[in-house]
Amino acid sequence: MPKMGESIMEATILKWLKKPGDTINLDEAVLEIATDKVDSEVPSPAAGILKEILFAEGDVVPVGGVLARIETGIATDEPVASPPSNSAPNNDRAPANTMESTPAKLTESLPREVARLTNTLQSAGSQLKGSGRFYSPLVLSIASSEGISMLELEQIQGSGAEGRVTKKDILAFVGQKAAGKLGAKASDQTVPQEKPSAAQATPSAPMVQPVTATAAPRDASSIPSGGADTEIIEMDRMRRMIADNMVASKRISAHVTSFVEADVTRIVQWRDRIKKSFEARFGEKLTFTPLFIEAAVKAIQDFPMINVSVDGHHLIRKKHIHIGMAAALPNGNLIVPVIHHADQYNLSGLAKKVNDLANRARLGKLKPEEIQGATYTLSNVGTFGNVMGTPIIPQPQVAIMALGAIRKKPAVIETESGDLIGIRQMMFLSHSYDHRVVDGALGGMFVRRMADYLENWDTDREV
Repeated sequence: MPKMGESIMEATILKWLKKPGDTINLDEAVLEIATDKVDSEVPSPAAGILKEILFAEGDVVPVGGVLARIETGIATDEPVASPPSNSAPNNDRAPANTMESTPAKLTESLPREVARLTNTLQSAGSQLKGSGRFYSPLVLSIASSEGISMLELEQIQGSGAEGRVTKKDILAFVGQKAAGKLGAKASDQTVPQEKPSAAQATPSAPMVQPVTATAAPRDASSIPSGGADTEIIEMDRMRRMIADNMVASKRISAHVTSFVEADVTRIVQWRDRIKKSFEARFGEKLTFTPLFIEAAVKAIQDFPMINVSVDGHHLIRKKHIHIGMAAALPNGNLIVPVIHHADQYNLSGLAKKVNDLANRARLGKLKPEEIQGATYTLSNVGTFGNVMGTPIIPQPQVAIMALGAIRKKPAVIETESGDLIGIRQMMFLSHSYDHRVVDGALGGMFVRRMADYLENWDTDREV
């Protein structure tokens, strides 16, 4: 399982594109996976024959876990030593003719070998708890959370590959058990009739700890039963993952939000004057987003301690500036494309990058690397007519800015001859930051500095 982003620790298998016995070419797509932000294909790291698939569709697999085994190389006439007769066959050992012959290739294969061995140990641990039937880490986690015993688990009819129990299977079992639709409990059918000992009468601990952090399954007793005037809607995969990430961020970061109202009349007037000539010259529409990104980059350069992440009691200050721009999808979900090294673009370059990422986000054509690595994020809630918001910080960042709608309002205008009341273009900047590492002074000065860059825009600027 490849690593799809800095904070992504697992991915869900959507579909296997190959089956055991198929011949696979180098870099040919073998399966489709999904993270909380993007769906993508996993290419084969070698050419050969797909010998074994280790996880079923719908399983959640940790980064570095082995998904399948591919037999590579050309068979030779050299005999392969058989294992001692008193030892169990090791199906996880790579065939002798697949060993890389050069030190460079051996070095390249070591990370995959480590990941393979780790996954093998996890799988072995799962199998030792039952009769040898394989259960994915997600299924075991749900069983542990719901108090499903191994005896009950082994009686579930699996719908996955080779009869494996999938997430859908075990959740259906949980629902049936809660509704009393099952017959006698599995434990009642299999436990001997002798009087249990004191040790047996004591409730046992969970049978296994989750291998990776997964969302806790919904309590069967809380599953809503809709009436005639209600509709039960199952969250799609992306919405469930977004929900998990948002809850995790609120649990991790101490959220505080500071607000500044900015007079952006100058920037509005400048854009109105230049947008037609800009499009004619560069072939791109000039929206407000690249202007906001440019101001954010300048503010980050002034206050670099906003551009950090937290690792225990250590701060990791990023020398690069990667700006995430939250974008709403047609299905109502959210995705955050990233402009890497945003400080290296001029305004026309930012406009091209913003338009390209936004268009491909709506079409679902973003690449995995284009939604990874943001060090600071902007969310334009003004697009929906909102004047302000309190955005949730995307982990592992420590701050995020929400940009409100630009509205005409009466405001006090200071002049050399006195104060006047005039109609100005005003907007709110809402800056949410992690109070563990960003104090009110830094968080407040940062948003104020960004507002200053917008308010003091050079109306004579040429692009």
